[in-house]
This record gives sequence, C-alpha cells and structure tokens, in this order.
Amino acid sequence: MIVIGFSADEYGSAALEHGIAEAKARGTSLRVINSSKGDSWSDPKFASHDGVARLEEALAASGVPHEIHQEVGLDVVDTLLHAMTADDAELLVIGIRHRTPVGKLLLGSTAQRVLLNCPKPILAVKPAD
Repeated sequence: MIVIGFSADEYGSAALEHGIAEAKARGTSLRVINSSKGDSWSDPKFASHDGVARLEEALAASGVPHEIHQEVGLDVVDTLLHAMTADDAELLVIGIRHRTPVGKLLLGSTAQRVLLNCPKPILAVKPAD
C-alpha cells in the first residue's frame, strides 16, 4: 500500500499524482490521509466536503483501489507516521515546498519531521512549475 499525505493545495495534488503513479507501477492500493490538528477555526490544508468529493472522483478515475482518511485532532506528522507502521505500508508520498534554511529553523518543517522519523521509504515531490 502507498500512503499519501494529502493537503488541499498544489503540494497535495503533486503528492496525489505521484502516489497514483507509484501505486499503478507497484500494483498496489492507496491510503490517502488528510489530517488537521484542529486547533484553529480553519485549516486551508484540510479538504472541504467538496474537496473530498473531487479527491474521490480523481481516485476512482485512476482505477487504483483506495481509501481516504480525514483525521481531526492529531498532529499531521503523528498521523502519517502511524499509518506507516502498518505492515502493508510500502511508501509514503508527500508534497514539499522550497524553504530557506532560516525559514526551516524559525518555522519548523512538517516534511522535515516526517523525513527524519519515518521508518519506511518516502517519496517527497514538488508541484510542477
């Protein structure tokens, strides 16, 4: 199974695109995770009801067996790392953005935490320019 860390933006779309390609190449299924800590009124990375419907349509059109999980209340990194502890989890696909070293130091990096702590392979992708 390929696990995709999905966010409702261009980085999540890039992760989805590459995750679908990897699942097809490996002949396996997808688990798409969209998570929010839920500590603010709105989280632009958390997919809306319509966003989840569009996500479902894209996954159905791909022909790849899939499941979508939307989690609220847990740290995104913890949610992804937990998913990767499943025996059938082969690869984690995440979208990343370019940040300066100072930006990473001051703001932290979700992607960096995932990269440093994931027990299995990770494919980190950027959106096409």
